Parts: sequence; structure tokens; C-alpha cells
Amino acid sequence: MYEYKYVQATLGGFFTEANHHDIIDEHSREGWRLVQVLPTEYNGHGKPTAFEIILERVID
Repeated sequence: MYEYKYVQATLGGFFTEANHHDIIDEHSREGWRLVQVLPTEYNGHGKPTAFEIILERVID
């Protein structure tokens, strides 16, 4: 059986950096595995600006 975690991530912009690498690295040390990344917000041109990272790990 698995448990799942959903974490918000951004691509960054002019004044901010993308944070997906930090999120994945941090959670992988705790035993979480990347399952999928889904866009959740878009700008006026249809480009994704925010994502939900879906992680899973085995429940013992």
C-alpha cells in the first residue's frame, strides 16, 4: 500500500527561481518517490505557472 503527498511548485519568474528541484530532493531523502507533475495554474498565454508535484512512498 502507498501513501501520497501533493506539493505545490512554481516555475519561477523574473524575481523568483523555480523550486521543483528543492522539493523533490527534500522529499526523496524522506523516502518519497516522484509519481507525476500536473500544471494547476496558467498565465494569459496558456503557459503553466504553477504545478502540483505528486509523491508516493510505501506504507509498512
